Amino acid sequence: MNITRENVDALNAVIKVDIVAEDYQTTVTEKLKDYRKKADVPGFRKGHVPMGMIKKQYGSSIMMDEVNKLLQNSLTKFISEEKIKMLGNPIPRIQEDFDWNSDVFSFEFELGLMPEFEINLSEKNKIKRYNIVATDSLIDEEVKNIQIRYGKVTPIEEATEHANVTGTFINEEKEINKKSTFLVNDLKGDKNENKLIGAKIGDVIELETKKLFEDDHKLQQILGVAHDEIHDLDITVTFTIEEITTTKPADLDQELFDKLFSDGSVTTADQLKEKIKEDAEKQFQQQADQHILGAVQEYLMEHTKFDLPTEFLKKWLKTAGEKELTTEEAEAEFEKSEKGLRYQLIEGKLMKDNDIKLEYAELVAYAKGFIRQQMAQFGNMNPEEKELDDIAARILQNQEEAQKLENQLINQKLITFFKENINFKTEEVSYEEFIKEAYKQ
Repeated sequence: MNITRENVDALNAVIKVDIVAEDYQTTVTEKLKDYRKKADVPGFRKGHVPMGMIKKQYGSSIMMDEVNKLLQNSLTKFISEEKIKMLGNPIPRIQEDFDWNSDVFSFEFELGLMPEFEINLSEKNKIKRYNIVATDSLIDEEVKNIQIRYGKVTPIEEATEHANVTGTFINEEKEINKKSTFLVNDLKGDKNENKLIGAKIGDVIELETKKLFEDDHKLQQILGVAHDEIHDLDITVTFTIEEITTTKPADLDQELFDKLFSDGSVTTADQLKEKIKEDAEKQFQQQADQHILGAVQEYLMEHTKFDLPTEFLKKWLKTAGEKELTTEEAEAEFEKSEKGLRYQLIEGKLMKDNDIKLEYAELVAYAKGFIRQQMAQFGNMNPEEKELDDIAARILQNQEEAQKLENQLINQKLITFFKENINFKTEEVSYEEFIKEAYKQ
């Protein structure tokens, strides 16, 4: 057997494999002998069928099968030993004049090679990093929300400006069917408020989603619509009123503080505000970190230039899936996946160059931390370690769930790396300013 590699250019190569009879004949002969022992042919005792008859009936198919096995194993071994970095899988070249009766079988495979490129993270102040602070107005608003949440609720017959209204929003086209509660004066504009004021249980009211609330994120929460849809959502929804109440806010006293913090760590309104500020800014930090990840990804995509073996990848995509694609479908699929492939290559090189690894033990620990948080929400604050191990093992056996957790943990590692190695332009903003600037809303 002879295997050679020929580089067409920096991104494409051809592997040639020549197989001769000596490479497979011994195995074929052994298999023919085995077939002979087991063959049950009328007129012959079992195990005494003439070898010529066995060879005539099975010889060609066994030989083809062995040649194909030898070819695939040798190709895989060669690529591994030569440490060939490729994209996709080898594509066999079709040979119209291929002859299985030949003394030498020659096969050719096209390869798409990974591009060589460098990543530069040394430029200063090219990427913005946000430090989100909880403003006094946001903290005061949360204090009011807490007082309402723990206040005394009284049912009333008609909706007023300060009433809580509970009901179901429906829009069949967008498959919205969501039960929610909101304050009437949370609605934006007198026109919307007036539709609710005076309404009673059972009334069905039509509302336009555009500018229904001051904050689109409030509308997202109310309707249960995805974040990427909410800002352009301009539809009519029906709202069926099911409950109307009014709430007398709870007093800012020790009884309320103990309900919120049973450890007695809060005894004054100022301490409550400090706790709110601390918790809010922890949540804001998570959003700011996600923005860092997205901003660095965009920066790397824009500033890391390299070519891809485009024609090879389009050809490979035609047969890579369960269903063979047309040339046009393969080109469309390549256009759709090119950006993701480019970032996947950049991320892979970044992790390799900087020794950013993900050990299985880290993934297990991360999964257990996630499970612990979920269990705490249902009141189980101290689950046993064995219980966590068992649940984590079950989750990680699910390939889709394991991949999701793995991606989350890799992103955390990358965010940490970026924060330590990039000189960002840092800007302190409120949460509202962050939303407007970071997402151009």
